[in-house]
Amino acid sequence: MSLLPHKKNVCIVHDMNGIIDFHTHAFPDELSERAMKILEEEGGIKASLDGRVSSLLHSMDRYGIEKSIVCSIATKPSQFDPIMEWCEKIRSERIIPLPSLHPGDPQFSERISRIKGEGFKGIKFHPYYQDFVMDDEQIFPLYEKIERENLIVVMHTGFDFAFEKIRKADPLKILRVMKTFPDMKMVTTHLGAWDDWDEVEKHLVGKKIYMEISFSLEYLERDVAKRIILDHPKDHIVFGTDSPWTDQGKTLSLLHELGLGDDLEKGILRDNALNLLNSV
Repeated sequence: MSLLPHKKNVCIVHDMNGIIDFHTHAFPDELSERAMKILEEEGGIKASLDGRVSSLLHSMDRYGIEKSIVCSIATKPSQFDPIMEWCEKIRSERIIPLPSLHPGDPQFSERISRIKGEGFKGIKFHPYYQDFVMDDEQIFPLYEKIERENLIVVMHTGFDFAFEKIRKADPLKILRVMKTFPDMKMVTTHLGAWDDWDEVEKHLVGKKIYMEISFSLEYLERDVAKRIILDHPKDHIVFGTDSPWTDQGKTLSLLHELGLGDDLEKGILRDNALNLLNSV
C-alpha cells in the first residue's frame, strides 16, 4: 500500500494488498520508557513492544502489516499541541496517526478544524483515561462538529482492566450516540465493547456500527467471537491489535483460527479499513 497526496492536505490510501491495523499506540522515544512503565503498572500487564514507532514498524515488517493507525490520548487540554506536533512528525507511508483532544477542551471546535485542515483522518478518545461518559449530552457539540467535518472517531468502548468497572462506554451508550449522530464514523474498539460482549450481541450486532477486533479474541470463546463477527455487517469489521499491549502476530493468528473464509477475512484485514479511510 502507499499513501499518496490527493489535493491539498488530503491523502488517499491506495490498495496494494497490505494489512491495516486500525488500533495501535506509540509514544515519542524520549517518553516511551517512562510512559510504558507507568501504564504497565497501572494495568497489571506486560506489553509486547516498548512503545516506540521504530518497534511498531519492526513488528509490522515481521507480520506483513503494511499500515498501522497510531492512536494518541490527550488526558488534558494542554496536551493537544504536543500531540499534534508528534503526529505530524511520525506520519508516513506506513504510519497513519490519529491525534486526540480532551472532550472538556473549551477550544474543541478549533482543535477539530485544525485536525481536519492538516489532513488527519480522525481522532481517538478514551472515556476512562479522559474521564468522561460517552453519551453525556455536554459533549454532543463535539460529536456534531466531528460529524460535520467527516472525521473518523476511534472510541475505546467497553470496560478497561486498568479502571473500576463503571459504565462509561457500554453498548447502550454507543447506540444512543450513534442514533443522535448517525453519520459519525465511529469505530468501537475491542469487538464492540471490551468485557461486555453479551451486551454487544444484544444491542450492537447486526447494526451498521464499526467494530475493530483488538483485545477480544484472546478473551472470548472461539464460537462466540465467530458468531459476533458473522452476524455483524461484513463491511463494518476491521482488524486491530492494540499494539504494543498485544502482539500483532498473535491477533492475526487468532483471527485466522476463526475460519471466517477468505473473502470475509480479506475485508477485515484490509478492504473495510481502506474504504473507511478513503471516505474521509
